Amino acid sequence: MTGWHAPDDLVTRYADGSLAETDAWSLEKHLERCGRCAARVSHAVRAGAAGPALTEVRDAVLAAVLDMPPAAAPVPATRSGTDRAAVPTAPAARARTTPAALPAAPSAQAHASPAAIAPAGPASAAAAVPVRTPAAAARTPRASGGRLTRILWAAGPAVRGTWTGAVLLVALGAVALAYGGGWAGARPLLLALAPVVPVAGVALSYGRHADPLHEIAASAPSGGLRLLLTRTAAVLVVSAPSLTVAGLLLPSSGPRLPAGPATAGWLLPGLALTLASLVLSGYLGCRTATAVVGGGWLLAVSAPLLASAGTGLTAGLTEQLSLYFTGAPSQGGWAAATVLCALLLAARRTAYDRLETM
Repeated sequence: MTGWHAPDDLVTRYADGSLAETDAWSLEKHLERCGRCAARVSHAVRAGAAGPALTEVRDAVLAAVLDMPPAAAPVPATRSGTDRAAVPTAPAARARTTPAALPAAPSAQAHASPAAIAPAGPASAAAAVPVRTPAAAARTPRASGGRLTRILWAAGPAVRGTWTGAVLLVALGAVALAYGGGWAGARPLLLALAPVVPVAGVALSYGRHADPLHEIAASAPSGGLRLLLTRTAAVLVVSAPSLTVAGLLLPSSGPRLPAGPATAGWLLPGLALTLASLVLSGYLGCRTATAVVGGGWLLAVSAPLLASAGTGLTAGLTEQLSLYFTGAPSQGGWAAATVLCALLLAARRTAYDRLETM
């Protein structure tokens, strides 16, 4: 329990069937642990249009259960001739029989401790024999790697697969080109590619083409926009520190080159482009949206370089990145684009409930 309870409007929309599927599944998961909300939802549903039908179903189920013949009484295993416990056979006696007095299944006895299944002496003949019931056997501790497995699944195929290694290879390759090859264009090239790296990670994290279990994952209560944002955050957590540290390790521009943008100047543009790809995913699909956004950024960076033939590649790329990344107007524009994309995501969140599931 977290102390959170379903608001009245959520309960009302669930009762009349107007609540989105993912929200309804999340509410049903909460009802498994919250009796207060379960009682409120039950009252709202029974008071609605489905109330009479539910009453008929309930009466039919109860009538069928009451008409069923009583089940045979289970016979506990005999410990010894002198320590045999009386086996109740009457229905009233069967009702008083507790699970602790019943015998364990063979599989449960195989996992029980020796003290739990050893024959009892005369002094303890009247005491109930502690056995491990099948229900208790099912409550085994989770494996130590269970939490890590769930985190890796939520992170998405990109973080679990080769994309993380590719990001690290790009970062280390830029450092190797700068120091091992002495190429002055390593830093501007890294800053030019950095904003589209998380966009590519999103393309490899979500959708039928990327995840073999996408249909199941997207249909779960945590699917839709929540799953998309979770995997996007995982991509940013991997790419942002790696590329920023690599940019800090690269040498600054030489005396013959114009001053380049700050190393962290790409972070806000990268976030804005990533959110823009998520917004377009609601219209075009994840794969097409990331291709449009990534291709648009690369075109915006390379087109001016192709138009200005008199400037060197490294100098022209540095000037172009300074125009996009440096100064309050450019960073303010990227910040405004980020906020706008976040608002559009929140406004169209229901459009992601069935994203790439059909």
